Amino acid sequence: MSRQILIVPDKFKGTLTAAEAAEAIASGWAAAWQGDQLEQLPMSDGGDGFGEVMAASLGIGERLFPGADAAGREREIPCWLNAECNQAVVETAQSNGLALLPSGRFHPFELDTFGVGQLLIQLGQAGVKTCIAGIGGSATNDAGFGMARALGWRFFDEDGQEIQQWIQLDKLTSVTLPKPGAWPSVTVASDVTNPLLGPDGATRIYGPQKGMREEDFAKADACFNRLAMITAETIGTDFAITPGAGAAGGLGYGLMAFAGATLRSGFEVFSNSTGLESRIAKAELVITAEGAIDEQTLMGKGTGQVAQLCERLAKPCVGLAGQLALGQAERESAANPFYQLAAVVPDLATEQESMADAANCLERLAKRLAKDLPPS
Repeated sequence: MSRQILIVPDKFKGTLTAAEAAEAIASGWAAAWQGDQLEQLPMSDGGDGFGEVMAASLGIGERLFPGADAAGREREIPCWLNAECNQAVVETAQSNGLALLPSGRFHPFELDTFGVGQLLIQLGQAGVKTCIAGIGGSATNDAGFGMARALGWRFFDEDGQEIQQWIQLDKLTSVTLPKPGAWPSVTVASDVTNPLLGPDGATRIYGPQKGMREEDFAKADACFNRLAMITAETIGTDFAITPGAGAAGGLGYGLMAFAGATLRSGFEVFSNSTGLESRIAKAELVITAEGAIDEQTLMGKGTGQVAQLCERLAKPCVGLAGQLALGQAERESAANPFYQLAAVVPDLATEQESMADAANCLERLAKRLAKDLPPS
């Protein structure tokens, strides 16, 4: 008897995109049960690959816009537009992404988010009214300063000279606002909860992976503190302490303060946009997956939230992984929402083998799972 199987994997970081993981699971399952109806729904929480994942889920097409990377070098920026409802999906890393830059060539002091603001203006000119933005994978640490300048904000020092580089923001004394309405309403998908400032802020937590050194922190902190203070005095709201303000080198803060954006959980955005709950309700079995299922999975990562939603809807959810990092007690805990868990390592392959041939290993794991699960 044919079953309805919903496949909702996240990416396997460093080896498989979410779409590639979904295809591998579907191939493995179909090899064991050819009659089952398999629906693939790759998942993203707002990080790398968010645009393509959301576009595929929503069935919308890509459009290229002229723009620039974080170093100001010209490039075409892909966006995904739904002309019927004047909506766009944006992955800001297509402009300010770390992966676009040669390793070690640029210091974050030299980079900004001006290209992100350029893109928002062009979307507004194209008639887009609402925009969903994933902001992971950034190379920048400018608190959205470059983006703000592209939107028309102006920043001045005590001599009335305009500040054009974010590392000069420690001299900021005044800010002027642009005319509203030139860009779409923005909803940011991000599961990062760090504030802009302090020991858990953008610079100290995420700066080092972008090339910032410990001796750079004091300068960046001075610039961010001054920007947050003067901006709050100007607009009447301090977004610096808002959870998520520190996302993407402070772009979360910038989007809220300068673009009027709303920050929402990346999984919530994905779930609502794709109708995940109704799709789960129609399925007889749900399969989710990620590179490693661990304590963080149970504490709110995307795969864990899929399993929790399945539990609430009384639908079995199987979690597949490259590796399981849960002890026996955690697996048997009432807090574990998974119907069953399975991993490639060590039963099917070594860690090295699983990294070298991830798609094939995941396909074999799905095939074994399908054979072991009893038919409905």
